[in-house]
Amino acid sequence: MSHPSHRDSICLEDARIIEHHAFPGDQHIMRLQAPRCAAKAQPGQFVHLTVDPQRPLRRPISIMRASADEGWIDLLYKNVGEGTALLAARGGGEYLSVLGPIGQAFQVREQRPLLIGGGVGMPPMIFVAESLKDSAHQPMVILGSEVPFPFIPRPSEILLPDMPDGVIASMPLLDDWNIPCRLASQQDMPGVHQGYVTDLARLWLDALEAETRAQVGLYACGPHPMLEAVVRLAREYDLPVQVSLEEFMACGVGGCAGCSVEVQTENGPAMQRVCVDGPVFDGYRVF
Repeated sequence: MSHPSHRDSICLEDARIIEHHAFPGDQHIMRLQAPRCAAKAQPGQFVHLTVDPQRPLRRPISIMRASADEGWIDLLYKNVGEGTALLAARGGGEYLSVLGPIGQAFQVREQRPLLIGGGVGMPPMIFVAESLKDSAHQPMVILGSEVPFPFIPRPSEILLPDMPDGVIASMPLLDDWNIPCRLASQQDMPGVHQGYVTDLARLWLDALEAETRAQVGLYACGPHPMLEAVVRLAREYDLPVQVSLEEFMACGVGGCAGCSVEVQTENGPAMQRVCVDGPVFDGYRVF
């Protein structure tokens, strides 16, 4: 069994809950004081945390932001079962056992990254965007949700003439970073595109000059049908694409192989573990 190099950087620490906020749609954002994890976290990685002392089985949650200087990480999760319900009940000042950062991170190589996040797949895209805000790369971010967004959308100050009329809502944090962002949903939200994230992605790509479009790479995290659609879009425009998969994980460190998926390799199909061989994969190798 292979031994990914990043496994040597995984830390185990007791992290204190600094902030814990609830949002509509049973969504929560938790900030943890986890200095060892924060110092090494990269966009696309996740943590495996104990939600309650009575529940030894950990839950994997993507890292949305990390501050190496201040020693904290932000996690966005949705309350979907017993484990996350217990996590949602935890309050400020309490401690959680955190294993991380885990997994292969996104590797941004293109000058014009197009970041697409759906639902609880939004956090890695926010992390990638923040990592690029002071770089030569110029990201475009498209976020989608079928429940209210875990932030209050506001009209963007960054004009994008290729967007449909009225599609002006953005994530305030991204707007503050001067990173263009637009939102998509089928729930008829003000300022939000009524449709799929890939619809907006197509409009943005079509508006680019051919030379600029050739510098675009797609990066995505979200539900499997969305990721499949993103890879189809990338194939149509002949662009590179990286996707982050979200699978149920038991151990989180590659020991149980319970999160294995089929990936196309140079030697044919092979089963690889999402937790350590991923969660970020070349989209063409997975779909």
